[in-house]
Amino acid sequence: MTKKILFQDTSFRDGFQSVFGARAFTKDFIPAVEAGVAAGITHFEAGGGARFQTPFLYCGESAFDMMDTFRKAVGPDIRLQTLARGINVVALEQQPADMIDLHAKMFKKHGMTRIRNFDALNDVNNLIYSGQCITDAGLEHEVVVAMMELPLGCSGAHDAKFYVDTLRQILDAGVPFSSVCFKDASGTSNPRKVHETFKAARKLVGDKVELRMHTHETCGTGIAQYIAAIEGGCDGVCVGRAPLSGGTAQPDLFSLWHALKGTEYDLDIDVEKIMEANSVTKECLKDYEFPPEALGIDTDVIFSPMPGGALTANTLMMRENKTFHKFPQVIKAMAECVARGGFATSVTPVSQFYFQQAYANVMMGPWKKMTDGYGNMVLGYYGKTPVAPDPEIVKIAAEQMKKPVFTGDPIKGLEPGIPKAKKILEENKLPVTDENIFIVGAFATKGGNKGLDFLKGDFKVSVPKKDPNKVVAAPAAAAPPPAAAPAQAQAPAPRATSAPSASFGASPLGANQVRNYHVTVGGKSIDLQVEHI
Repeated sequence: MTKKILFQDTSFRDGFQSVFGARAFTKDFIPAVEAGVAAGITHFEAGGGARFQTPFLYCGESAFDMMDTFRKAVGPDIRLQTLARGINVVALEQQPADMIDLHAKMFKKHGMTRIRNFDALNDVNNLIYSGQCITDAGLEHEVVVAMMELPLGCSGAHDAKFYVDTLRQILDAGVPFSSVCFKDASGTSNPRKVHETFKAARKLVGDKVELRMHTHETCGTGIAQYIAAIEGGCDGVCVGRAPLSGGTAQPDLFSLWHALKGTEYDLDIDVEKIMEANSVTKECLKDYEFPPEALGIDTDVIFSPMPGGALTANTLMMRENKTFHKFPQVIKAMAECVARGGFATSVTPVSQFYFQQAYANVMMGPWKKMTDGYGNMVLGYYGKTPVAPDPEIVKIAAEQMKKPVFTGDPIKGLEPGIPKAKKILEENKLPVTDENIFIVGAFATKGGNKGLDFLKGDFKVSVPKKDPNKVVAAPAAAAPPPAAAPAQAQAPAPRATSAPSASFGASPLGANQVRNYHVTVGGKSIDLQVEHI
């Protein structure tokens, strides 16, 4: 008997995050969502994670409005799922209890069905309250065990036994859930380990619990992971669709469908209709720049687990800061940060802690500057890491940050967030709504409040679209033969830049420059135009 494998289409959340750093305008992709529904897809990832933050920060849009529009496009019966980070919910720092509860209520209000909820440290204590809030709000709670491969020479966590022990802790703690997901944000877990994990997990929970797998194709083993998971007892997976699949994004729906041919498993899809839907998506996104690092396989992440959903956001930042040439060094340095930091899973926000510390180590010298996120993590302020961090790193963090090691509950000492947010809104004469309270509360940091900035109209728009005003020089006029040598390069042609766009160009010629050459080879004249893109 053929078993139907469930799937969630992650194109319009994790696909965006993995390819565009989560920066995409709602109006641009809603027709693609509608086409997906018409093709028979019944489960979409629709927000959360960085797709909560970036609409406010880079798109000039409210994430709540985006979710409302998404729900309206798909109708009342489609499952819409979002991603939450335990006690961080959709913020980069841990939130007080009242804000964790408000997160669940707001996402229910704005049309979501299920929240996938993880803790990057796999500290089950960080999932208990957040999971209860999600359930109490009337949402499906998909609890997560976070996976990755450790750097070379490391051991002590992130094997099948560790993951099943974490699941057992979830069961023993009484965390309410409707399904379980094993989530590999970096796509680095060895397929054999994945198979052993699912086989043991299925034995632990029985046949009635829905088990799911999430991964990325970054290092090229995503389909192999899914086959291993399915054969071990997995019920459902996450897939992307062209052009938001493969590379740093999820394995492609058609690739998995093809790989399952001749097996006892099937996705039960209408291939022709989904082909049509893919064509619509490509048309919707034809004006977007697809960075090359998002489209290919990078086996370096096997040794330094950078999540697909964080990679392009970080490379975008480095390009904008003119430091992209340091990226290979930063990725290499990241392995040491993972190895010495306690083995928390490389997924947001911890992946950013690793990256930021690696970036600082490359730019300023090893451990000369302890970054806030990484330092607080090794000191225990986000919960308990799978193994104890390197004592030398803990000492450096304590000395530089002038803080002691913390072993308590990360949210117990936090002041309620709702009263503070209300006060800020009132002081700025802004409407005191639940949405605005959450926006201001979730974006509060030591350095300011981007949520408040957004509500006051103070934000920038930076979406990676192709420059519509690009000026390309006409081909050079052919010189009469015979020509003895290439002509001198012409002056670079001017090109306008679009303020909303993020440039992906960089080269010794200078960004976005075009040069024309007239070359004679074997008595034949050829006009060449070289453009750095």
